[in-house]
Amino acid sequence: MNLLKVVDKIILKVEEFILSYAVIIIALMVVGKAIIRESFGYSLPFADEVSQIAVVVATFMGISYAARKGRHISMSAFYDLAPFKVRKVLAIFIPFVSAIVLFVLGYYSALYVMDVQESGRVTAALEMPAYYLYIFIPIGFFLGGIQFLRNAWINIRNRDEVYLGTDAKDYNDQETKELEGTHL
Repeated sequence: MNLLKVVDKIILKVEEFILSYAVIIIALMVVGKAIIRESFGYSLPFADEVSQIAVVVATFMGISYAARKGRHISMSAFYDLAPFKVRKVLAIFIPFVSAIVLFVLGYYSALYVMDVQESGRVTAALEMPAYYLYIFIPIGFFLGGIQFLRNAWINIRNRDEVYLGTDAKDYNDQETKELEGTHL
């Protein structure tokens, strides 16, 4: 179990590194391109392509990070109003279904990446193999699926609390406990 925790921490650090630098690269490319275009009347031919790669990397590698931190997009109006037992069931069911969907998407995106690789396509400006751009899509889906399975598992294992992510307890439970504490 300790080995899994070490691997998990390494994956977290790699995700944080990739996401941080992807956002920095996006900012540098977009701002740099605008400044150079306005200053010199010249546009960097590779800036759009590098930005596109960074956006794809940040988007798909961010799936796992958002699931881990409980910061994924959710429509929680009914969930927030639901009693604890309903939220607990949903906190197991929703991540489980999300994991299945992500694994299926990961499978099909991996097939697409292999197809792009076999085609020999290269990017226009950098002339690098096009599948380098797309390889992060199945990786992100797969890691996101694992995180959602972990979210479901932590909710199965911990019966007294609801977790939105492996690192994030449900804020509804915290508010309820705070209110109960004031009435004592």
